[in-house]
Amino acid sequence: MRFSFSKKKLVLAIALSLPVMGIAADNQPDSSTMAGTYKGYDLPGQYLVKETTKIADNMMPVVVNPLQNDEAQQKLAALEKKEGKKPNIIVFLLDDVGWMDVGFNGGGTAVGNPTPDIDAIAQQGLILTSAYSQPSSSPTRATIMTGQYSVHHGILVPPMYGQPGGLAGLTTLPELLHKQGYVNQAIGKWHMGENTGSQPQNVGFDDFRGFLSVSDMYTEWRDAHYNPEIALSPSRYNYINKLPFSKDDVHAVRGGKIQSLAEITPKYMEDLDQRWMHYGVDFIHKMKDNSKPFFLYYGTRGCHFDNYPNAHYAGRSPARTSYSDCIVEMNDVFKNLYQALVDTGQLDNTLILFTSDNGPEQEVPPYGRTAFRGGKGSTWEGGVRVPTFVYWKGMIQPRRSDGLFDLSDIFPTSLALAGKPGAAVAQLVPQTTFIDGIDQSSFLLGDNGQSNRRVEHYFLNGKLSAIRIDEFKYHTIVQLPYAFTKKGYQGGFTGAIIPSAGSSFFNLYTNPQEDESIGIRHIPAGILLENAINDYKQILKKYPPKVQITL
Repeated sequence: MRFSFSKKKLVLAIALSLPVMGIAADNQPDSSTMAGTYKGYDLPGQYLVKETTKIADNMMPVVVNPLQNDEAQQKLAALEKKEGKKPNIIVFLLDDVGWMDVGFNGGGTAVGNPTPDIDAIAQQGLILTSAYSQPSSSPTRATIMTGQYSVHHGILVPPMYGQPGGLAGLTTLPELLHKQGYVNQAIGKWHMGENTGSQPQNVGFDDFRGFLSVSDMYTEWRDAHYNPEIALSPSRYNYINKLPFSKDDVHAVRGGKIQSLAEITPKYMEDLDQRWMHYGVDFIHKMKDNSKPFFLYYGTRGCHFDNYPNAHYAGRSPARTSYSDCIVEMNDVFKNLYQALVDTGQLDNTLILFTSDNGPEQEVPPYGRTAFRGGKGSTWEGGVRVPTFVYWKGMIQPRRSDGLFDLSDIFPTSLALAGKPGAAVAQLVPQTTFIDGIDQSSFLLGDNGQSNRRVEHYFLNGKLSAIRIDEFKYHTIVQLPYAFTKKGYQGGFTGAIIPSAGSSFFNLYTNPQEDESIGIRHIPAGILLENAINDYKQILKKYPPKVQITL
């Protein structure tokens, strides 16, 4: 109908010799609209009108970049010939750290917590300015382990104080890497299920040292400064203490039982990240002469509330908050793990991916920073765009890219490095399992490589809430922290979740704060994003959503 109206208008304009779009006043065609003479530029890595390729029925369609694919495979083959084994993989996962807490994204010294060692390595790698997590911790961690969005693995929110939900029954990355000959080590925060079948030693890891849940669960009910209503009531304290959740720093080996090392108290928490760091350094040293490659999943305790900096770190940050002191400590943890690779001669054969499990938590101060709207628990950019870089000495060209990268991409990308690229992953998982992640090995390894992901999907509590292609983002559901109250702890888990009116559409380049909707003026682009939403709804019809734990 619009087209019919425009055609009539065009004919009338020609008859009256009036200037309209594409027609000059003298009835001569405007060359700017003629075939082959359009104005402007098509930029690399912008995919709004780019076709994707379906590489397997149960895998996300991809943007195929054949030249960089060939380049990546040649690099990997040459390195394996030199090293005699597949590459090591380290995922270094921070907790609740915001996009702008680190110096390589404009934070660091500027916000009172210098991160010089992290920044130095980031500048030698590929900084991903548009890397995405799920809105909160457990959903993201399970996404890394399964290659699935939360809507498919079913852990929609973090399980707390003995609640159900975990990795049991799901196909995991360490399980598949084990079959490819990898030694798998998990250290630090787990929070993907405390039930036996979901524990790290039973989902593919050869060894685990850490805790099974999340930092505040070990201390907040013990600390009279934060919860005097519990900590100073013997009956209430005793009730929490008897709930069926682990309260210890633990250790386990493949197929074995969880062994308690120590009860985690606020005092013990002060040195927990240091204890785990030393365990990680020791692991890297042990792998020095091993003929097998390793996968190290390292989840820091920091900087989830509550932070208890020890005597060395208390007040060490210029900001002098417990959160910023923790960021300074995380810089040192990363530095020591990196140095262990250097000292053992394993740096050349190790890919390091540095990231955070979600944006800054905003309910309990002090907390992290982001350049974007919202925080943890929401699908505003601040809740899910996370500080990320990938480093691999001699293999990754130092650069910065705004190409889309989802943390689900870690799953197929790691398997590609292990010798199972692209569609090969479809044969490693049940045909009823949909892999939302995309093999990004050629993006990382290709000189000036571009992302192989066209679309980023966002989920709130099991519902598709937004979608992004290039600079455009379309919301179908939004989270409003101040919907009911203006005071108190306001953040991503506060307020209300409501449907949008249908035109909540933003340009993230001109309006990263997502507070100026442009939907009605940008219908041509909006239709393309609506089409992408409908495409994913078709995937959900064939591979239905799963719910293990939800709000």
